[in-house]
Amino acid sequence: MVKRIQIDVVDDAPRSIVAVGNDYPDGHVIVPHRHRRGQLISSVTGTLVLTTPQGTWVMPPQRGMWIPPDTVHDVRIIGPASMQSLYLEPDVTGGLPNCCQVVGISRFMRALISEALELPLLYDLAGRAGALMTLIQHEMHQLPILPLSVPLPRRADLANRCRAFLKAPAAHDAIEQWCEALGMSRRNFTRVFRQETGLSFAAWRQQACLVAALPRLAAGEAVTTVAMALGYDNPNAFTSMFKRLLGVSPRSYLAGEKS
Repeated sequence: MVKRIQIDVVDDAPRSIVAVGNDYPDGHVIVPHRHRRGQLISSVTGTLVLTTPQGTWVMPPQRGMWIPPDTVHDVRIIGPASMQSLYLEPDVTGGLPNCCQVVGISRFMRALISEALELPLLYDLAGRAGALMTLIQHEMHQLPILPLSVPLPRRADLANRCRAFLKAPAAHDAIEQWCEALGMSRRNFTRVFRQETGLSFAAWRQQACLVAALPRLAAGEAVTTVAMALGYDNPNAFTSMFKRLLGVSPRSYLAGEKS
């Protein structure tokens, strides 16, 4: 097993996939950096908040995060975390998302990753180990993408408004407020916002509230406290939004339960 080591130390290993395990304490921060290889992170415990110039993603326990090759990103860890990473050579990442994504990790995929972590760095390509890594490559294409990202626009004034919202999310922020602040008509704002983020304003606002809520919930804040801080009328309204997007209640989701 390659454990408690940085990918830079083993990056040139002549293998398409390298499995690495690392433990991190609560509050650990990894400054902006990039990897030559693509990276699939998963964890049994701890929540990961990843930020790039294009947006923010939150990975709760029992889920995964795909980071394409050569993507600049920083990481913040909430709660003690046991992270498992698969690093893929760029030439075997074809067909995988070309931007960061939070993904679901099935029990089968989790078992495959655990097996990969037990292999030596220079595992036998022609034997069981090679077949295991080939199966992992196939399974990575089946991982479902979860709505736990907040894409940021390229347009500077709109991006600044989005970043300000992320610092103080408000579930009932009206599109009219944004139009007035940016000096845009509703029709033009709606067109530009979807063009820049790939989402409607309402969908982006919901995902932004969800991404803002998860780290607070992971840190132990009560659902009621988080719901009211985000401007929801009551905890039930927040829980309904959470279930609509993720299929389970906040408490069940953080516990890693499936719907």
